Amino acid sequence: MGDIIIYFANWIWGTPMLLLLMGGGLILLIHSGFVPFRKIGHAIGLLSGKYDDDLAPGQITSFQALSAAIAATVGLGNISGVAIAINMGGPGAIFWMWVSAFVGMATKFYSCSLSIMYRGKDSAGVVQGGPMYVIEEGMGKKWKFLSVIFCVAGVIGLLAIFQANQLSAVFRAVMLEPSGISTGETTKWIIGITMMVLVAIVILGGIQRIATVASKLVPFMVGLYFVSVLIIVFKYVGDVPEMLLKIVTDAFTGEAAAGGVVGAVIITGARRAAFSNEAGIGTAPMVHGASKNREPIREGLIAMLGPFIDTVVVCTLTALVIMLTGVWQSTEADGVRLTLNAFETALPGIGKYLLMLAVLIFALSTMFTYSYYGHKCFNYLFGAEKANYYNYFYLITIVVGAVASLEVVVSLVDGMYAIMAIPTMISTIYLAPKVKAAYHDYFNRMKAEK
Repeated sequence: MGDIIIYFANWIWGTPMLLLLMGGGLILLIHSGFVPFRKIGHAIGLLSGKYDDDLAPGQITSFQALSAAIAATVGLGNISGVAIAINMGGPGAIFWMWVSAFVGMATKFYSCSLSIMYRGKDSAGVVQGGPMYVIEEGMGKKWKFLSVIFCVAGVIGLLAIFQANQLSAVFRAVMLEPSGISTGETTKWIIGITMMVLVAIVILGGIQRIATVASKLVPFMVGLYFVSVLIIVFKYVGDVPEMLLKIVTDAFTGEAAAGGVVGAVIITGARRAAFSNEAGIGTAPMVHGASKNREPIREGLIAMLGPFIDTVVVCTLTALVIMLTGVWQSTEADGVRLTLNAFETALPGIGKYLLMLAVLIFALSTMFTYSYYGHKCFNYLFGAEKANYYNYFYLITIVVGAVASLEVVVSLVDGMYAIMAIPTMISTIYLAPKVKAAYHDYFNRMKAEK
């Protein structure tokens, strides 16, 4: 079964998915008139909250929505996903992650604007957003089968098995192995059950509690990780230009990639970027669709900051740490253990504990938000009255993730992400002209108010 999952993920993440996410995103970037570059200042200004409307429909503020979305994206995709990218595709994969991020900013702008433009109601009459409602409300009932495909893949793909797996791995490596404590199967089960209890305390309180916890944890978590990484980068600051040059040159030569094929480097970068910033997958529109906002364009502009923070800033810093310390060439470690080796090399004694704390907060905050995404997919498929059953299923799979193999876990999530991307990108491109019209209307009104 594990081999089938790995084969399917590798097959679906070939040329078709690259064309859909990168090609579709490029079309949206051009169609928008390069909004991510031209309007990033306005997007940052919106975060101040001066435009927030407490009376607007929705459950959370735009800042909380961005925090929750970043809690889901700035996470282990940035710490272990970058390590996996460098391991599989060499440093050049990071360049293609950057390209995917800028293209992804345009995708997020469109998809999250649509999540406010076309909100629906669940069976309990609560206002909801996300690709499934965008498809049904914006494209019509005849396209509902796409909503169902998205939600079925979401119920499986948005489980926290990857986070559970990597958190369990780093905890065993940092806390247990040096102390001589057994790290066998029993230990994995104990760690898995402990994580399940911690996550249950937050997610059983619904989106308000998830958003409140995320908006407090995210700034602290990003700050802690930033400071740690910047100390390491400063230590090797003389080598930084060489490493950045290596990222760019390797992107077009593929020298460090397994097999040395540039195509493999691009696919690795795009695949890991999609896992890291989730642009085009359809998760962020679900949480941004719950925002108290009457202005779709405003929500889209705020949402597009996600891929920039996540991939251009955080992933680059992680990649520099792994490359500057040289661990990617001298160790067989994969995933989070590779990043762990880099931190320990650069900051002996305390490096691994700093990363341990960052991983703990990253993983838990991602687990909180993912539960909300999966809950919404389950709600759409089976109705609001049955949706809470999903939380119990979600909690049990955290334990499964803690004891499963990394390759199977990554491939299962990757495969489901690819399936979710198909309805999301089809609906986003189909309805893009509606967003463009709303964009012109919004900025014309902004000018008139000045």
